[in-house]
Amino acid sequence: MTVGRKSLGKKLWDCKTLILMCSPAVIFFIVFAYIPMPGAYIAFTDFKYNLGIFGSRFVGLANFRFLVISGKLWQLTRNTILYNLAFILLGNMLQIFVAILLNEIRNRWFKKITQTIMFLPYFISAVLVGFLAYSILNFDFGFIPNVVKALGGEPPRFYGNPALWPFIIVAVHLWQSTGYGSIVYFAAIMGIDTTIYEAAEIDGANAIQRIRYIILPSLRPTAVILILFSIGGILKGNFGLFYNLVGTANAALQPMTDIIETYVFRSLMTQFNFSYSAAVGLYQSAVGFVIVMTANWVIRRIESDYALF
Repeated sequence: MTVGRKSLGKKLWDCKTLILMCSPAVIFFIVFAYIPMPGAYIAFTDFKYNLGIFGSRFVGLANFRFLVISGKLWQLTRNTILYNLAFILLGNMLQIFVAILLNEIRNRWFKKITQTIMFLPYFISAVLVGFLAYSILNFDFGFIPNVVKALGGEPPRFYGNPALWPFIIVAVHLWQSTGYGSIVYFAAIMGIDTTIYEAAEIDGANAIQRIRYIILPSLRPTAVILILFSIGGILKGNFGLFYNLVGTANAALQPMTDIIETYVFRSLMTQFNFSYSAAVGLYQSAVGFVIVMTANWVIRRIESDYALF
């Protein structure tokens, strides 16, 4: 006896619980991602308030041409990608390292206290982080310049030296996100079959060998998936972090700290140029899409089981 195929309505009804659970996320992306998409047309117009989006004069690729000629596009792209690469690579390495250290701690209470302390920075607002950084780095009354001055040295001018800020920004990001990010890897470690550890101990494996031959290979799928998700936003900078640490008005630091988000914000707030801002945003989305598809294609060729699709 052959069983007929279920109709689409029957399949949807059978999965009604799953669909109900997914509906908030689906509605969110429809409202905030897909419905506003026609607004990208602003990037191809000389936008005027009184004429509206589709009534403004069409200028083609003129806005993109201006960005390329001005030299800003390359600088913004370079800064955004390099910062995010540092965040992704160093962040995941540090998160894996911390998760392994937590797994090796045998004292249950000490492990819980350590996790809580490392998790707290994630909940500190970017405004407060910027205030703390300013209190530490400010030339006139900052902690580090005053200590250097008290020791008889020349106080460093952090807000006048752009070469220092890539290290400062990456360090602050890692401090704030490592504790939170390590939870995923720690959960993956907890999911490893304990019989594997027992067999390794019987064979005489020490802690280093268990980490190398059991834990790290088991974390590989999780790391690949998380990195792929992170690559999806490689052209989307952490605006809150950059804005509160550096701001948008310090021209001396812009060559090393200006990213796409801060440029768009400055264009809107100081120049009121919606067309250039929309052009940069559209460029950001298009290049990000290409990077995600390329990375997924490479992963699929190397190890198809780790690809997103």
